[in-house]
Amino acid sequence: MPNKDLPMLSIVVPCYNEEDAIPVFLGEITTVLFGMKKDVNYELVFVDDGSKDATLSILRQFSKDDRHVRYISFSRNFGKESAMLAGLEAVSGDFVAVMDVDLQDPPNLLPQMYEAIEGEGFDCVATRRVTRKGEPPIRSLFTRIFYRLINKISKTEIVDGARDYRLMTRQVVDAILSLKEYNRFSKGIFEWVGFDTKWISYDNLPRAAGTTKWSFWGLFSYAIDGIIGFSTVPLAISSFLGIFSISYNILNSSPFLGSVRKSICQAKISAICKANVVLTPFARIRLQSVVVIPPSK
Repeated sequence: MPNKDLPMLSIVVPCYNEEDAIPVFLGEITTVLFGMKKDVNYELVFVDDGSKDATLSILRQFSKDDRHVRYISFSRNFGKESAMLAGLEAVSGDFVAVMDVDLQDPPNLLPQMYEAIEGEGFDCVATRRVTRKGEPPIRSLFTRIFYRLINKISKTEIVDGARDYRLMTRQVVDAILSLKEYNRFSKGIFEWVGFDTKWISYDNLPRAAGTTKWSFWGLFSYAIDGIIGFSTVPLAISSFLGIFSISYNILNSSPFLGSVRKSICQAKISAICKANVVLTPFARIRLQSVVVIPPSK
């Protein structure tokens, strides 16, 4: 039985086609959480994002075998952002963590993250990758370009290499849930709400099992959501183009300005004709000065 005097640690784990990774993840995270049992009670809330493999059936079985495991199942694939939001809304822990099931977010950092909040007084402990070893070069290139671009045009700083993996107090989670964004970009939302945050860096880790579900175009679309959501530059550009287009159409359709434009065109044609008359004598002189030399035999 859980100790009611201890705070609750809720861990939200989004899943999409992760039948191979879930058993490995549960083995790792359970070991870590067992070592924290004197400090916290815990629950694992998996969010099945419309998986097409055996993810849901595996989660059902684990939830029967382990009282710490719960799950949410989507009717179709809505995306990781929706899965994280559903998980955050479903938990009521005093501390809430979000982490991936593929073990690229190291579970063994959790005790250090918890100590930073309880012992050092931070409101949130976030993680970032300092290397991208193992990633395709083109993906790493575009990721670096994205972080440089968004930090130049946005007032909200997005930390390069930031992961969704973080541990938050209830106060931080409530602030995040108060933002009713439709196209969510959590990396920006986490930073926008503020609070005292400690960053922990680590090297990129390979997936424990399976393959990434992010395609290049999926990441590109996600980046566009982030730029639109956390910068006014796209809005300023579209506003300028709209004003320019409206102004051009007004000027082009005005009868008065149309007659002025016609007069200007006629004046230009008249000036060209006069210049031609002036240049003609000189052209004749030049032509008369040309000596024709017959080809040699």
